[in-house]
Amino acid sequence: MTVQAPPLRRQHVDTDRRLTFIRAVRGEWIKLATLRSTWWSIGIAAILTIGIAVLIAQAIDMPGFEPIQAVVMPIQFTMLLAGILGAISVTGEYSTGMIRSTLAANPKRGSVLGAKAVVVGLFMFVSSLVIFLAAAVAVSAVVASRDQGIDWGDPAASFLPIVVSSLAMAVFALIGVAFGFILRSGAGAIAATVGLLFVLPIVASFFAVAGEAWAWVMDAAGYLPVAAAQSAILPEGAALEAPVAYLTLAAWVAAGMLGAWACLLYTSPSPRD
Repeated sequence: MTVQAPPLRRQHVDTDRRLTFIRAVRGEWIKLATLRSTWWSIGIAAILTIGIAVLIAQAIDMPGFEPIQAVVMPIQFTMLLAGILGAISVTGEYSTGMIRSTLAANPKRGSVLGAKAVVVGLFMFVSSLVIFLAAAVAVSAVVASRDQGIDWGDPAASFLPIVVSSLAMAVFALIGVAFGFILRSGAGAIAATVGLLFVLPIVASFFAVAGEAWAWVMDAAGYLPVAAAQSAILPEGAALEAPVAYLTLAAWVAAGMLGAWACLLYTSPSPRD
C-alpha cells in the first residue's frame, strides 16, 4: 500500500512588510549612521559652530549687536558641510553599487527618495539643533562678563533663530541629496552644491556696484538658498520678509526633490563618472 504525499503548498511570502516606508526609513538610518563621514561632518560642524560663535561674541562688543547673532552666524561656514553630507549620502551608494541593492529591495523609487530625505533632513535638523544650543550656552558664558545675555524669555530673540537655523541646515542637506540623485557623481554633486550655496552668492555680490541696470541680479540673489535662510533666521532688515523666505526655502527643497524623483524614475541606477 502506497501512501500518497500531500500536495505541496506554495508558501505565501509577505512582501509588503519589507516594502513599508518605515522599514525603508530604518534602512536609510542604518546606512547613514554607519558612515564615518557622517560623524566626522557633524563633529567638524560642531567645532566650527561653537568656536566661531565664541570668537564672534568675544570680538564684537557694540550697541545693537545681540548675542544670538553670534550663535547663528557660523551657518555661513557650516552650510557647506550640510550640503556635502547630503550629497555623499547618495553618491556613496552609486559609487559602491549599493543603489542597485536598495532599489531591488524597494522598487518603489519614490519611497527610496522619501526615506533618504526624511533621514538626512531629520538627522541634520536634530544635530544642528543640539550644536546651536551648545553654541548658545558657550556664547552666554562669554558675554556674561559684559552683563549681556540671550533673552530666553523672548522666543524671537532666542529659540526661534536657533530652530530656523537648524531647519536651514536641513534644507542645505536636502539640496545636497537632490544633487546626489540627479548627478549620481560624488564630484559633480559636491561641485553643484558648493556652487549653489557658496559660489553663486559671491558672484552675485559683485553686481552690488554695477549700477541700476544690474540691480535685478541682486534682487534675484535674495532668493538663493543661503540668502533666503539668512532672511528667515534674522528677519529684521532682511532682503526678504519671513514668510517669503520660508516659502523660498520650501520651493528649493520641492524643486530638488522633484528633479531627484524624475532622475530616479526615468534613469538606470548606474553612476555617472
